[in-house]
Amino acid sequence: MVSTIADQVPRLRISTDPRELDIEMIHRYLAQDSYWARGLGRAVLDKAIAHSLCFGGYIEDRQVAFARVVTDRATFANLKDVFVQSEFRGHGYGVAIVTAVMDHRDLQRVLFTLGTADAHALYTRFGFRSVPDPQRSMLRPGTFLNPVESAGT
Repeated sequence: MVSTIADQVPRLRISTDPRELDIEMIHRYLAQDSYWARGLGRAVLDKAIAHSLCFGGYIEDRQVAFARVVTDRATFANLKDVFVQSEFRGHGYGVAIVTAVMDHRDLQRVLFTLGTADAHALYTRFGFRSVPDPQRSMLRPGTFLNPVESAGT
């Protein structure tokens, strides 16, 4: 049998068990490397994870991918904080973790939303599309990245 590069790529194991999450790694990535949550405080992340359905992607015992879903598990879900650590990109792990989210039994019939600046091609594969009637959508920005402004609220 001829070995191929695909045979050498470790399989990603995905879990929704919050006890397996490497919170330090997740915080480091989001606060330092992401464009959407740079400067995120650890207490804010802890609270967000506690109130979300989280997906960890693991190679052996090392977490290399993450996705978080804010949801009521009945009608609505917002996909957040999807990432694969840079040294593990290019092996389909992003597709694998989003597939796990979309296949989750509690998320089969919900309306999904997400925001992305650079991964449109990934998400269109899963049926996401631009908001068809944007004038009907509204947004109230948060101040979670600026604790000085939000400290009094």
